[in-house]
Amino acid sequence: MALFNRKNTAPSTTATLAVDPALEALTGTYTIDPAHSSIGFTVRHAMVTNVRGSFGEHEGTLVLDGANPGASTASIDVKIASVDTGIADRDGHLVSGDFFDAEKFPTMTFRSTQAEQLGGDAYRVTGDLTIKDVTRPLSIDLEFNGSATDVYGNERVGFEGSADILRSDWGLTWNAALETGGVMVSDKVKLNFDISAIKAAPQA
Repeated sequence: MALFNRKNTAPSTTATLAVDPALEALTGTYTIDPAHSSIGFTVRHAMVTNVRGSFGEHEGTLVLDGANPGASTASIDVKIASVDTGIADRDGHLVSGDFFDAEKFPTMTFRSTQAEQLGGDAYRVTGDLTIKDVTRPLSIDLEFNGSATDVYGNERVGFEGSADILRSDWGLTWNAALETGGVMVSDKVKLNFDISAIKAAPQA
């Protein structure tokens, strides 16, 4: 089901394409449900293992346009101080000036600028990711998990996906050299998204 721009490789035509009724039914504004969503990361530690973490406090909005899928948008705000890697001392280091400097820059944001279908239920959303005082483009590959009405009558959509970034591109450069060679924390970080969003009731 195409939620975003379908890549068009066919010759141009003046014919009007019918809107998929199932897609059109998804049109609306959706609020990300933080209780059933996860925004996290994976990073290599000491060259030999992975550390995983997540941000417990986040909010966002998806605006899906079934008649003009390319106009669909996504907006996400993440509270940096809510980072959780399972180790309090490590979390404290991450929110310090060595890394995110959460006191000065409390929020990480993503604002989409483009969306497209890659094939089937695979999509790519491109936008601006801001960490600290640096804004750079980011593309997130997503899979549409479907839509459903939950037991409370909420209309939901679900997506999951990931993106690889270099943290140094956003000014997160702290590191420590290892005696055996290499560094404590890799520059490459994988961002992970598992999103459930609830459709807002139509305005009266």
